[in-house]
Amino acid sequence: MDGYVQRVLTATPSRLAVPLPADIISTVEFNHTGELLATGDKGGRVVIFQREPESKNAPHSQGEYDVYSTFQSHEPEFDYLKSLEIEEKINKIKWLPQQNAAHSLLSTNDKTIKLWKITERDKRPEGYNLKDEEGKLKDLSTVTSLQVPVLKPMDLMVEVSPRRIFANGHTYHINSISVNSDCETYMSADDLRINLWHLAITDRSFNIVDIKPANMEDLTEVITASEFHPHHCNLFVYSSSKGSLRLCDMRAAALCDKHSKLFEEPEDPSNRSFFSEIISSVSDVKFSHSGRYMLTRDYLTVKVWDLNMEARPIETYQVHDYLRSKLCSLYENDCIFDKFECAWNGSDSVIMTGAYNNFFRMFDRNTKRDVTLEASRESSKPRAVLKPRRVCVGGKRRRDDISVDSLDFTKKILHTAWHPAENIIAIAATNNLYIFQDKVNSDMH
Repeated sequence: MDGYVQRVLTATPSRLAVPLPADIISTVEFNHTGELLATGDKGGRVVIFQREPESKNAPHSQGEYDVYSTFQSHEPEFDYLKSLEIEEKINKIKWLPQQNAAHSLLSTNDKTIKLWKITERDKRPEGYNLKDEEGKLKDLSTVTSLQVPVLKPMDLMVEVSPRRIFANGHTYHINSISVNSDCETYMSADDLRINLWHLAITDRSFNIVDIKPANMEDLTEVITASEFHPHHCNLFVYSSSKGSLRLCDMRAAALCDKHSKLFEEPEDPSNRSFFSEIISSVSDVKFSHSGRYMLTRDYLTVKVWDLNMEARPIETYQVHDYLRSKLCSLYENDCIFDKFECAWNGSDSVIMTGAYNNFFRMFDRNTKRDVTLEASRESSKPRAVLKPRRVCVGGKRRRDDISVDSLDFTKKILHTAWHPAENIIAIAATNNLYIFQDKVNSDMH
């Protein structure tokens, strides 16, 4: 947690000082080995980065990611029945566990989920009997002998092809997708419903959670995120805008409207305000790799919950408590509705989440130490060690401190991802993707 070195990647074509809205990164996801890293943007594009293998000529190249493939996943559409435009923005990307040489991922916008297959080709067949070099059929009268076609080496080609399109499953906007540990099914959640899909079946899904009231005027909360348990294929969790978590067991009933466990922290009456319900809304929930804990992010805090204790979280970390006095202005500029994500490291000992001014926070669960770092082109050069940053609320300021009044709320780290095994993290800041590597790791190579 002490020293991270940085490398900046522009995940989208635009390198303008002011990024185009379509170029803003909307999701970041490592695959299960960490060798590939995918980003999605508001323009419907998916960019895949591949980790470079270590070479003798460049010993520091290990851990650096370069563009592997770019493709257009979603296009803007129009729902003529509801007169609604469906934007192409990629809301979430999830990798499927690798079964063969090919890689597969799911990407979704507000309405449609797509399954993509990514394959490599570095050989091409030559010496056909009935086709010429251009692929046209030969005149059969000219074929006087038979030859065995051979595979000749060629420049590496990465081919991305759509394998399945899962449409018409959601009335409301999809906010999360999660692949089950059985590797056969996945779920997708919108504001009021969660559906279970089979990866091989596109024309139907099973509704497993439905919180839509008979009268929409009675609506008090919406689903904000959901995820399958990493080891038990029957368990999943979903979070709500009221700050609660519901753990459901699909063995209990086909429709999981009745949860198995409800995780909710009682509200302190002394802290009650107009903004209480807004800032308690859970924007992200993640199971730990061990499956024992859950990590949640609300507007001001990250919390760690034990699956065996529903009454309250076992750990609460303040992300930017200095904003508590500024909630009124954050409400007026809509920043209070920003949805920050959170991430575990590979051993579940450190957690990470984003903040404003391109800051991101890390909390060590064992030592209880925390650090604020900045993802910025200006603040450091590639491979330079990041300096911890500190926000000053009032009183004496150190030289490198930044005043809470100087924070730039247009620069926000909403999307983060942590390598599944190593201390390599990916941070999305507008149209830039930052890769940070633990200094200890990078010095070993």
